Amino acid sequence: MSFQTGLDRLLADPALRKPLAGKRICLLAHPASVTADLTHALDALAACKDLHLSAAMGPQHGLRGDKQDNMMESPDYDDPVHGVPVFSLYGEVRRPTVQMMDSADVFLVDLQDLGCRIYTFVTTLLYLLEAAAGTGKSVWVLDRPNPAGRPVEGLTLRAGWESFVGAGPMPMRHGLTMGELGHWFIAHFGLDVDYRVIAMDGYDPQAAPGFGWPTERFWVNPSPNAPNLNMARCYAGTVMLEGATLSEGRGTTRPLELFGAPDIDARAIIADMRALVPDWLEGCILRDCWFEPTFHKHVRTLCAGVHIHADGPNYEHERFKPWRVQALAFKAIRRLWPDYPLWRGTDFKYEYTDDVLAIDVINGSSLLREWVDDAAALPGDLDALTRPDEAAWAEERAAHLLY
Repeated sequence: MSFQTGLDRLLADPALRKPLAGKRICLLAHPASVTADLTHALDALAACKDLHLSAAMGPQHGLRGDKQDNMMESPDYDDPVHGVPVFSLYGEVRRPTVQMMDSADVFLVDLQDLGCRIYTFVTTLLYLLEAAAGTGKSVWVLDRPNPAGRPVEGLTLRAGWESFVGAGPMPMRHGLTMGELGHWFIAHFGLDVDYRVIAMDGYDPQAAPGFGWPTERFWVNPSPNAPNLNMARCYAGTVMLEGATLSEGRGTTRPLELFGAPDIDARAIIADMRALVPDWLEGCILRDCWFEPTFHKHVRTLCAGVHIHADGPNYEHERFKPWRVQALAFKAIRRLWPDYPLWRGTDFKYEYTDDVLAIDVINGSSLLREWVDDAAALPGDLDALTRPDEAAWAEERAAHLLY
């Protein structure tokens, strides 16, 4: 069976579209919301004579994906081609307003995710479900692949640490598609909402070589710094760099696949990582490199860096642990240079939080940072904290798997 996304199936099958007859439709989408031939969902749905497209919404980075950096807000505007209002869910508001919800009867969600709790499209889906709950409005997810596949990794977000990058108690790498996540949100939060998933056809999240990403599909950046499959695989670890003083490669052509700074020794870091826990480095290759960011941290400054390669013939999907790889890199830096100013301070208000360190917001608790900073804490201590979380999530999510 050839592969089809939920969008492709909806467009190809009039029977799937039949419940939408006479309904006003709002599309929540971004640049990767495309058909197999790269037609954007907004254009493809507008061309369907049996559908009434009344509005659209854009998540972080905008419907067009034009906002390069994090925490850059998008305005509302009218689409110049189709004439429908385009509402920003990353501008003056993060949650859909009454006006937005009044614009449609059915909300189609077509967002390519990266399989990571912190990727804000996850939270945007939850906020839309919450806004639709009890109103009679319908939410349909046009499902897409999780390019990071099924593996689960990382600490579960602790109660009280919810944020726009932490929608609920799930680990960093959740291993679900957006459609599946919607089912979990509804079950976990007890939401009364008319919800359905237009599932993919021919999707096997275990199949090589994509292991979650059908390699015959074009890759379109779902956000400006998500340029390829390697980044998607690394992201559940490298996203933690947004809470560190190290560059995560923004301002280079390989963002969120590498890290570095002007005042580190990349080869020493790799050597210490290998000496400390070689098991955590299985499935990928670490390569020392040099880079000079054209913007963002350490702009126009030569940085020594480490590039994580989770592709090519040496990639082993079930063994690769991006969250542990990055945690181990932090630990190596702390061991080599105990006083290194590793964490961004509370003056950096990550995703509009106050008086908390970004690294803690990202991890959904202070546990990871405390493990890095405790000279006596060993890798086994982090495993002892994390493995029960991972096992519990694997069991909890099982009821919601569609593929």
